[in-house]
Amino acid sequence: MKNAFKTIFLLSALTITTSALAQQQVMFTQYMFNQLAINPAYAGIHEGISTSMLWREQWVGFEGAPSTQTISVHSPLNYRPASLGLVLMRDKIGITTQHGAYASYAYRIRFEKSQLSMGMQGSITQYQTDYSEEAGLDPILANANVNVMRPNFGAGLMWHSDRHYVGLSVPQLMNQSFDPGNLDSDSELVRHYFLLAGYVFDINNDLKFKPNILVKHVAGAPTQVDLNANFLIKDVVWVGLSYRSLDSFDFLFQLQINPQLQIGYAFDFATTTELRRVNAGSHEFMLNYIFELPRKKVLTPRYF
Repeated sequence: MKNAFKTIFLLSALTITTSALAQQQVMFTQYMFNQLAINPAYAGIHEGISTSMLWREQWVGFEGAPSTQTISVHSPLNYRPASLGLVLMRDKIGITTQHGAYASYAYRIRFEKSQLSMGMQGSITQYQTDYSEEAGLDPILANANVNVMRPNFGAGLMWHSDRHYVGLSVPQLMNQSFDPGNLDSDSELVRHYFLLAGYVFDINNDLKFKPNILVKHVAGAPTQVDLNANFLIKDVVWVGLSYRSLDSFDFLFQLQINPQLQIGYAFDFATTTELRRVNAGSHEFMLNYIFELPRKKVLTPRYF
């Protein structure tokens, strides 16, 4: 009975994983401080060589839950309006692992008090599904491993100043199947649309308020909205709360240690009753460091 239950659970998890790849792109709670994974137009926004590391453990305590790690770097090019960026990502859900490299190019048009950035992205992603650990449950699974690589392209726009940003992006323009035989119509990565915006308000000399919104739309799936409210205390400590529709309530904390170094943490509470019963929430850790360019001073605080 135990093995039968495990088999049913495994097959159900595989179905969920396939659907997730078709309907979900990796999402982060602290997206407002690390937007390069969503929008290539974000590249070079910090006027220095910005490096970030992010580690996300989702649904802690639930076997096979998503685990995601990213490393990103982006910078302006020799004081020109152009910028380059690179994101390396690993995302594991159950027995499926995704490795990706995303290279970005952005060009900025400067206005009197704001800038318009136009970005392009090229990517290569490897999808691997390894049934070997579970092959004893069903002999058919032993020869069903998947290991494919897929290129893709993306684009984005971002209008921003020191106090606000509005972005629109499609990180992956091509709909693609990761089934080598293209036999499974559900095993398809589909186009995602992202709309992001945020603004910083002064409450008093020691307190600022920054609301953020992220809207994600995928054909065939409910539109997801992430509403966030962050408060900046004495230009050093960020604390915030978020609500992600159909998913979670989130707590955020960031610390601006100095003009170049920022660390962050987020904890997500699942809103689905059934999911809350089988996991202890989601944890997300972020580290960002900016290397100053000659003749360029890194400003603090950094609002996004």
